[in-house]
Amino acid sequence: MKRLLLFLSTLITSQVMAQQSISPTDTLRSQPPVLTSSAPRPTAEKNELKVNLNESGSHFFKVTFLNQTWLRFNESNPGTTVISEPKTSTFDIGLRRTRMQLFGQLSDHVFLYMQFGLNNFNYLNGGFNPTASSNRKIHAFFHDAVGEYLVWKNKDYLKIGAGLTIVNGLSRFSAPGVSSIMSLDVPVFAQATVDQTDQFSRKLSLYARGQIGHLDYRIALSDPFPIQTSGAALPAYGPNAIYALKGHQKQFQGFFMWQFFDKESNQTPGYNTGTYLGTKKIFNLEAGFITQKNAMVSVPTAGDTTYQDMNLWSVATFLDMPLNKAKGTAVNAYLGYFHTNYGTNYLRFNGSMNPASGLLSGYPAGTQGNAFPMFGTGNVVYTQFGYLLRRDLFGPGNGTLMPYAHAQIANYQRITQTLGVYNIGINYLIKGHNAKLTLDYQNRPYYQASGNQLAPAGRRGQVTLQYQVFI
Repeated sequence: MKRLLLFLSTLITSQVMAQQSISPTDTLRSQPPVLTSSAPRPTAEKNELKVNLNESGSHFFKVTFLNQTWLRFNESNPGTTVISEPKTSTFDIGLRRTRMQLFGQLSDHVFLYMQFGLNNFNYLNGGFNPTASSNRKIHAFFHDAVGEYLVWKNKDYLKIGAGLTIVNGLSRFSAPGVSSIMSLDVPVFAQATVDQTDQFSRKLSLYARGQIGHLDYRIALSDPFPIQTSGAALPAYGPNAIYALKGHQKQFQGFFMWQFFDKESNQTPGYNTGTYLGTKKIFNLEAGFITQKNAMVSVPTAGDTTYQDMNLWSVATFLDMPLNKAKGTAVNAYLGYFHTNYGTNYLRFNGSMNPASGLLSGYPAGTQGNAFPMFGTGNVVYTQFGYLLRRDLFGPGNGTLMPYAHAQIANYQRITQTLGVYNIGINYLIKGHNAKLTLDYQNRPYYQASGNQLAPAGRRGQVTLQYQVFI
């Protein structure tokens, strides 16, 4: 840690010295005055913390920082409790994501990528256990730690890497670049095993990725974590599939994009940009999969333990391109179909940075706070659309707006009707993705038991204001 702090101090100091190495006072002292009518040229503003390791800059090391703060009002699902008290609504302040990335091209063939940070840090510090002591100071962890080898110098045909990584299959939203999200948040259901058999969507993996012509590909062999190490209470055996509590199988996954126009960045391992804000012309056809043998287990009848494979796949189209370059307008759109087979009747409720800590008896397990059936065996359609208004909408340097809408529509085996979760919102892009405010409204269903199934019993809303700062 001392070495890390020393490096960061040196990096920041070098940036400051680079910008201040010749001040106006120093220039006047060292040179005679020159009469000119020309105004001084403004100094180009740097937008990154980067150290070049060679003269050309092809070898470099870079640091980024991201902070996403949420202010949120949520209508609680029925039965919700907060620190053992029933609550019909909540207001909370939290850190959805606080991250730092350290990465660089260390030689013609060697790339290093690391990410450290925390997620979902509100007054419950990511989780609340009324029967045990909690420690809000131990929430940050390494998200990624990857070493990568570029097989052909200056060519992205093949990169081979290994470590803790988000290089995933299934979809672009299974490995989202969170600093460039078009809406308030990503569709978390696409991070299919999040915090069950992975570490916040990261797995210990060996992978190959690259770009060949219009094709962008990544394939991975992953060593998933056992569900016993998730930090949550273990699920009970029953007729509904759960993650297997016995055995250990490797996971295979892949993701492929056919890029019709501009190529997307292939620099960092796995991460996919949310929106380029009109700086690129992107139209992709995409497909991906995740498969694991005997990943799930159920007990349909007493003494009849059945293991099932997990098989997930998706197909999608993604568009992000300028409409009027002179005005700076652009559009972002996505439409994806997901087939999610986690085994018979698998269903998992989840709520992002859930503001509730418990649930009264008599209500379906896991339905407190802002939770809804986010993951399940069945079929999901996810779509989003955003429109970037003209640049400098409020005057030069004062930013612009980007309204959006998105929907998750699912038919899961254990719910009696089609699920629909809908969001509308607007971004105030103060300085692109580097500084932005996002106001979002979500409308979701809540559920009651109906035999072994769950039936919708009403709907609730949530309003969130996010302030993102990124460099």
